[in-house]
Amino acid sequence: MNQSDSILIIGAGLCGSLLALRLAQRGHKVMVYESRPDMRKTQVEAGRSINLALSDRGLRALRLVGVEKLTKEICIPMKGRLIHDEKGNTFESNYSGREGEYINSISRGDLNRILLEEADKNDNVTLNFNCKCLHVDHENSSATFLDIENKKEFTVKTDVVFGADGAGSVVRKSFEGLANFDFTISQDFLTHGYKELEIPADTFGKHQISKDHLHIWPRGDYMLIALPNTDGSFTVTLFLSYNEGEYSFNNLVTKEKITSFFKQQFPDALELIPDVLAEFKNNPTGKLGTVKCYPWSYKNSLLLGDAAHAVVPFYGQGMNASFEDVLVLDEVITQNKGESWQVVFEKFQKIRKPDADAIADLAIDNYYEMRDHVANKDFKLKRKIEMALEKTFPNQYASKYSLVTFNEFIGYHEAMTRGRKQDDVLLSMIEKNEIKESVTHSETELREVLERIIQETNE
Repeated sequence: MNQSDSILIIGAGLCGSLLALRLAQRGHKVMVYESRPDMRKTQVEAGRSINLALSDRGLRALRLVGVEKLTKEICIPMKGRLIHDEKGNTFESNYSGREGEYINSISRGDLNRILLEEADKNDNVTLNFNCKCLHVDHENSSATFLDIENKKEFTVKTDVVFGADGAGSVVRKSFEGLANFDFTISQDFLTHGYKELEIPADTFGKHQISKDHLHIWPRGDYMLIALPNTDGSFTVTLFLSYNEGEYSFNNLVTKEKITSFFKQQFPDALELIPDVLAEFKNNPTGKLGTVKCYPWSYKNSLLLGDAAHAVVPFYGQGMNASFEDVLVLDEVITQNKGESWQVVFEKFQKIRKPDADAIADLAIDNYYEMRDHVANKDFKLKRKIEMALEKTFPNQYASKYSLVTFNEFIGYHEAMTRGRKQDDVLLSMIEKNEIKESVTHSETELREVLERIIQETNE
């Protein structure tokens, strides 16, 4: 690695802009090319992205580049889930039994604009928009782009290429065509898609329902969620099958059927979404998929973020995992001064791949948990016991969710492995009637539960 090496980052989304900022802080010359217009000057098209949950792993990466404080100014803390049943009743499920552990609702566009603005303050960063990547030539370290405004193609020469161009990555696709390169990829899409709606602010610009929670309407085969925005509104997302079951995106085509669906399944939400018919018709239906591939690097090229490991959004860790990529890469660069980019990239991907696979699997697990299990009596009891354990023994116990979300110095793979085993122990005790809700009132009984969880998990 030489500081004089020119670096090309393809993609100016969250991962690409954070990477550009960090490499510039390390003294590298960075060129960033993005197919979309500059979002600091234009509004992102509505209905095309799920609201983001920022948690400790993402905040740690933002702290690294010095923008954590600035980012927190546009965050809305959410202490837990608020579950809505079919009759409009609600119950809380906190994310942690410890004080000060919560996730944050944040606007993707606002956060991206902050990162772009901070990166642009560096003289050694050049941002280029409306430039669509057509092809990457890894043998000659160059990339060909189309200038969308004047319809002309051009080629950029560089020393290092980073593919931060999302789940449909052109850089990743260029790996697939390389001769004598053993590249594997799997892309698995859920049978469900998503559509965004909106709960607007009230006449005073305030939130109509609690802004301190992530709201969930779990209905087994489908669900609705809502995350608060700083303007008093909520971004609402419907997750529904494309063509299976009594209700699907393919058969919800008439005003009568859409209205009937919301009246029967989400009556309290329907009262809060005045434009549900127009939004349902006009907002696009998005896909939900997981991308796993390997290797992430070839010579002086590296995939990062969704380009390397796209995940479904149900653990709220997609952005956090991408930000953590940048942080881990930064650590590997520091530890391997004097080594080539190729060596750094190979070491990075070996460290990071198990964690990326783990969070992809956890996100799928959480999909079923959110749409169905959160309303299950055994699950609710398990969460209540976990909250009591974390509150009573804050330094000795962390649930699987806490390990993943609030323990940024533990890898996703370790968090998944330990967390799943803890879940198995607790659920087994509940199913065998060895543990009851009353245990939460006794520190002595809770300690016995804790000791058994620790013993069986360690075994």
